[in-house]
Amino acid sequence: MANVKSTINANGVEIRITSSKEADYISLTDIAKYRSDDPNAVIQNWLRNRNTIEYLGLWEKINNPDFKPLEFEGFRKEAGLNGFTLSPKKWITSTNAIGITSKSGRYGGTYAHSDIAFEFASWISPEFKLYIIKDYQRLKADESHTKQLDWNVKREIAKSNYRIHTDAIKENLPSNLTSQQIAYTYANEADLINVALFGQTAKQWRSSNPESKGNIRDEATIAQLIVLANLESMNADYIREGMPAAERLVKLNKIAIYQLESLWREPVKSIEKLKSLK
Repeated sequence: MANVKSTINANGVEIRITSSKEADYISLTDIAKYRSDDPNAVIQNWLRNRNTIEYLGLWEKINNPDFKPLEFEGFRKEAGLNGFTLSPKKWITSTNAIGITSKSGRYGGTYAHSDIAFEFASWISPEFKLYIIKDYQRLKADESHTKQLDWNVKREIAKSNYRIHTDAIKENLPSNLTSQQIAYTYANEADLINVALFGQTAKQWRSSNPESKGNIRDEATIAQLIVLANLESMNADYIREGMPAAERLVKLNKIAIYQLESLWREPVKSIEKLKSLK
């Protein structure tokens, strides 16, 4: 499970949130404290409920291809009986569930995917659930704004480096080229960077995304924009050194793979693999 990323405040109750690349997981332990000083007992009482088990099972069937349906059926048949008990760890271990996670330690507890956490909050208190949703929406709005600001900054950096890139191209152009040939050279160099980083040219991207209003770089992630700026600076140096385009492409692709994996574990295909897909 990822480390605690942030907290929300639901009517004075601090609730921790962990985040992965795919989803947010909200602390059921913190939500349960709204009802009792023994949150583990509250969660286990919720898990005894037949409606809870059916909801969790449906969520896992939709979102988890490795979910174990036979084990789930066993819990579903016993749910609601006086002798039935179920802990989060037993549910996770027995069914291979991913919607709920459990971690021991100082910052541990039981966390659940936001879909499940909101369902748990409804069981605790419909009013309290509204407070949770309201502050969660505030958190996501703040995150979205911050991401947009970060993206704009990185885009401006990439644009600035593009000037360095084009100056290097201009300095090494043959003197007898026509304006059309010069424009073609600039476009080719831009696409060399695109292929090294994104695995395709700007034209190929537009063909695959006809409804998009932007271009391949407008749709780039923050990590890709950081690497894009680096590649443009490096390619400018390689151009001044007189390195052939084919050699630069392979070199820049290797750098892109390394840097993306270092930043966000977002690998791109090597040039060799890209060629094999054509």
